[in-house]
Amino acid sequence: MAQGGQPIFILPEGTNRVIGRDAQRNNILAAKVLAETVRTTLGPKGMDKMLVDGLGDIVVTNDGVTILKEMDIEHPAAKMLVEVAKTQEDEVADGTTTAVIIAGELLKNSENLLDLDIHPTIVAMGYRQAAEKAQEILDSIAIKDIDKETLIKVAMTAMTGKGTEAAREPLAELIVEAVQKVADDGDVDIDNIKIEKKDGAVVEESTLVDGVIVDKEKVHPGMPSEVKDAKIALVNSPLEVKETEADAEIRITDPSQMQAFIEQEEKMVKDMVAKIANSGADVLFAQKGIDDLAQHYLAKEGILAVRRVKKSDIEKLSRATGATVVSNLEDLEAGDLGEAGIVEERKISGEDMIFVEECKSAKAVTLLVRGSTKHIVDEIVRAIEDAIGVVAATVEDDQVVAGGGAPEIALAKKLKDYAESISGREQLAVTAFAEALEVVPKTLAENAGLDSIDSLVDLRASHEDNPYMGLNVFTGKVMDMKDAGVIEPKRVKRQAIQSASEAAEMILRIDDVIASSGTDEPDMGGMDPSAMGGMPPMM
Repeated sequence: MAQGGQPIFILPEGTNRVIGRDAQRNNILAAKVLAETVRTTLGPKGMDKMLVDGLGDIVVTNDGVTILKEMDIEHPAAKMLVEVAKTQEDEVADGTTTAVIIAGELLKNSENLLDLDIHPTIVAMGYRQAAEKAQEILDSIAIKDIDKETLIKVAMTAMTGKGTEAAREPLAELIVEAVQKVADDGDVDIDNIKIEKKDGAVVEESTLVDGVIVDKEKVHPGMPSEVKDAKIALVNSPLEVKETEADAEIRITDPSQMQAFIEQEEKMVKDMVAKIANSGADVLFAQKGIDDLAQHYLAKEGILAVRRVKKSDIEKLSRATGATVVSNLEDLEAGDLGEAGIVEERKISGEDMIFVEECKSAKAVTLLVRGSTKHIVDEIVRAIEDAIGVVAATVEDDQVVAGGGAPEIALAKKLKDYAESISGREQLAVTAFAEALEVVPKTLAENAGLDSIDSLVDLRASHEDNPYMGLNVFTGKVMDMKDAGVIEPKRVKRQAIQSASEAAEMILRIDDVIASSGTDEPDMGGMDPSAMGGMPPMM
C-alpha cells in the first residue's frame, strides 16, 4: 500500500473502518444485543422498561417501538433495527417487539451459516425465498369473514399485558365502536380518532364521544357554557384588526381624528362579529387569535368562542360536524356551518375542556382516556393506540390469525417441509429462517416463567392436527387460540416477517463499515482501525 516507502492516504485521518467478517460479526452482535433488550417485554407476561432521559423525565413502558425510540442508540446496524420497529408501528401500530426479535434471531442463525463458509449472499437469497413462502403460508392459515365480536377479541389481545388489564373489555368495545364509526367503505383513517388523556380517575371512566373534545376553554366568562342544537363556525383567520402589510405611520392633528380612528377599528371588529352572528352561528372555533374587543362583542351576541385551536382539531371538527373551514370571514354563510346536539364546557381533573357531542353521522370521534397518574395514563394511551391500529387493519383486510405463537409454529413447520424441496445451500438458510420464527413462542414461554423447550415440543406436536394451537401463558398449557379468543390481524405478522427478513438481508450483505471522521464515531465493537485482518490503515 506504499510506493518507495511513501504511504498512500485514501481516507481522511481518524476514519474508522471495519471490513469483512469482522464487520459482519459486529453488525450481527449489535442486532442481537438490541433484540435481547426488548425481548423480555413480549407477551402478556412481559416486563416493563423504565427509561430516563437527560432531563430526568421518566417513561415506563413495554411497547417495543417506544423503548427503541427513547434509547440513545449509536451503532449503525442497531439503528437499522430501530427502523424495522418504526415501520411496523407506522404500518400496523403493533408487533414492533415481534419484528425486532425475529430480525435479531435471523441474524443470530445466519452467524452459524457464515461459520460453515456459506456466502452471505446465499443466506440472504434463502431468507428471501423463505419470506415469500411464509407470506403464502400465512394466507392459507388466515381466518376470514370477521364480525364485531372478533374485532373486540383482536383489540383485547393487543392490549393484554399493557397496563389496561383491568378494563380491557370495556376499552376494547369503545375502540371497536370508534373504528367502525370512522370507517369509510372499508378504509379506516385512524387520524379521525382523537385521543384525549386526563389523569386523576380510574381507567374504567374512559369514554367515547361522538364528536370532538377540544382541550381549550371559552375565551370570555360572559359566554354561555352550554349551547344546545349548536350551529358551529370554523374559521382559520384571526378576529382582530389587521396590521398593514408595510410599515405605516398615521399622523393625527387633533383629538377628534384619534377618536375617529379608534371608532373605525372598533367598527371593523364589530362587523366581523356581526358577520358571524348573521350567519346563524352560536359556536365559533378559531384557529388563530380573537382580540379582547371581539371577545366582548361575541359574548354580547351569546356566541361561545374558542381561540387558537390546533389545525388537526379544526379538521376533526369539520369531519364531525360537517362544517366548512372558512379562511375569509367575508365568505362565511349559513351553508358553511356545522351542527352538533350539544357544545359544552366541562371541568375534567380541574381543567376546562370543550365537548362537541351528538353529531349526526360523525366521521371523527374522540376517546377520553383516564388513568390514576400521568405515567399510567401514558401507557394506557400507548396500548389503546396499538389496539386502534390492529382493529383498523382487521377492518380493512378482513383477515386474522391466531395468537399465542400459533402462526409462528405453523409457519416454521411448513417452511421446514418446504426447505426439503430446495436443492443447494439455500435449503440451510430456509431452515434457519423457520427456526428463527420459533423465537416468538419460545420467548412467550420464557417471559411467563415456563420451560421454553417443553413448550416448543408440545406446540410442535399439537400442530400435526390444528394450525391454531398456541401457548396459553397463564396456564402454561397448549390450547386452541381461535377458541380462546386470542386473535391478531394477519397484517401484523405479514409486516413483521417482511420487515425483519429485509433488515436481516441488508445487514448480512454489509462487509465493510466506514465511519467518517466528521461524525461522532459509533461504537463498532471496540475494533482498532489499524488492526483489521493484517491490512494497513487506509487513511
